[in-house]
Amino acid sequence: MGDRLEIHACTQAPVMDREALAAILGWPDTRIRIVPTAVGGGFGSKLDLSVQPYLALAALKTGKPVRLTYSRGESMQSTTKRHPARIRLRIGADAQGRVQGFDFWGDFNTGAYASWGPTVANRVPVHASGPYRVAHYRAEARAIHTNAPPSGAFRGFGVPQAAFAQESLFDELAARLGMDALEFRLLNALENGAPTVCGQVFAQGVGVRACLSALRPFWQREREAAAGFNARGGDLRRGVGLAAGWYGCGNTSLPNPSTIKAGLRADGTLVLHQGAVDIGQGANTVIAQIFAEALGVPVSALVLVGGDTEVTPDAGKTSASRQTFVSGNAAKAAGAALRAEVLRLVNAGEAAEIVPGDGKIVVRENGKVHEIALAGLEPDAEGYVLRAEETYDPPTKPLDENGQGEPYAQFGYAAQAALVEVDKALGTVRVLRMAAAHDVGRAINPLLVEGQVEGGIAQGLGMALMEEYIPGRTENLHDYLIPTIGDVPPVETLIIEEADAHGPYGAKGLGEHALVPTAPAIANAIAAATGVRLRRLPVSPARLRAAIREAGG
Repeated sequence: MGDRLEIHACTQAPVMDREALAAILGWPDTRIRIVPTAVGGGFGSKLDLSVQPYLALAALKTGKPVRLTYSRGESMQSTTKRHPARIRLRIGADAQGRVQGFDFWGDFNTGAYASWGPTVANRVPVHASGPYRVAHYRAEARAIHTNAPPSGAFRGFGVPQAAFAQESLFDELAARLGMDALEFRLLNALENGAPTVCGQVFAQGVGVRACLSALRPFWQREREAAAGFNARGGDLRRGVGLAAGWYGCGNTSLPNPSTIKAGLRADGTLVLHQGAVDIGQGANTVIAQIFAEALGVPVSALVLVGGDTEVTPDAGKTSASRQTFVSGNAAKAAGAALRAEVLRLVNAGEAAEIVPGDGKIVVRENGKVHEIALAGLEPDAEGYVLRAEETYDPPTKPLDENGQGEPYAQFGYAAQAALVEVDKALGTVRVLRMAAAHDVGRAINPLLVEGQVEGGIAQGLGMALMEEYIPGRTENLHDYLIPTIGDVPPVETLIIEEADAHGPYGAKGLGEHALVPTAPAIANAIAAATGVRLRRLPVSPARLRAAIREAGG
């Protein structure tokens, strides 16, 4: 397009794409426009430049519009995967069951390029303890280069791998202490006023204890039913397992700003420029809801302009479960600023009602009605007669040499329990039911919360039982198994609301949290059913059957 380049591609980070392409081409970023297309699920793989540089070079070489579509095999070879990890972990507790010592070491295979390896290596030690109080803690992680495809963020930045190790050992430790696994976790759970392993103290919003407590009815009911089922004998065995998890929303100890813009046109059109890419998690809905609430108008009054580097300000990456929290706060501030400007024009108080109309804004207060004729106001360069643009950056502090600081302004918390049925003769596992308690601070949109939980559990089930990428061999979805609707069990979603001090209306992020406890909960359930514990994922039928035979089953 003249001396400019316009790229339409699946991406979680349009502004980051523009900056990277500018560096690759040696151009100013003003010559590049990135328009995100429907992503169809990101999971971190679309944080990397997968097709954009090739599109740019081909368009510049040919001088024509170009299109690039990967085959399934090419996609398998080139896109980022979850970091394979080798973890060594030791945990010790006193006679009363309180965790005293925790020693974690993890090597994460980042492949041929760094990709998000450094981010994973930084995030994992902060999270490896799980949402628990630990008296003495040491955690180190490394991202290791290998001659393999690059690894990426892939929903969790290494935290699901660490949680699998930590929550598995918690079950073993509880058993050695003769304690119920749920009660052991409740005893050690973080709470308001208790320091994390980074020395960070939250005065409010620590909801892991509430999440664990919410699982008690499922835990007691299903364990009793599983014991009755197993008493019949036979190869089929049932077991119940649980796990908890936490996840820091946003970048680790780094600036993490989002900017949201909105404006009123002379004809009364109310436009929200929302640059946070919606990758299926509902950013377009939730951020619009937050803005509308702050402005005091219905969501239906908004015209949404989605992510596009030409027309929306930088709302940051859609990653690290940050958009509801960070961009939501920016949207809340923008809505409040626009509301304040409208009320100022008619000298109305904060409790006044704002009603958008054709060519006007109506303000009602104490029986009085004020009208603002928008055509009488001077429009700006974008055609807005009233506008607001606000930025929010979460308050964090860098970690010192001992890992102490404030890496995230908020964490989200979760606990999940799984009922599984194992065929000991075949090594096959069916997940029959799951209960998932998630502390979201404030459920801005409960239906979207349920969708995130169910989707995260589906993906976590794949991590636990099916999904295994073998470089050079895995090249299709016949060899690489993912769960189908027939594999995903009924999910009981329990929404917990422990309001966060910084979140918009108390809300917390959720995207990656939903995956973190799933695999360890399923693995703990398998161990309860069979007496066999596997320390490698996925728990394939061949691996489980071999372990059962080795144990004499």
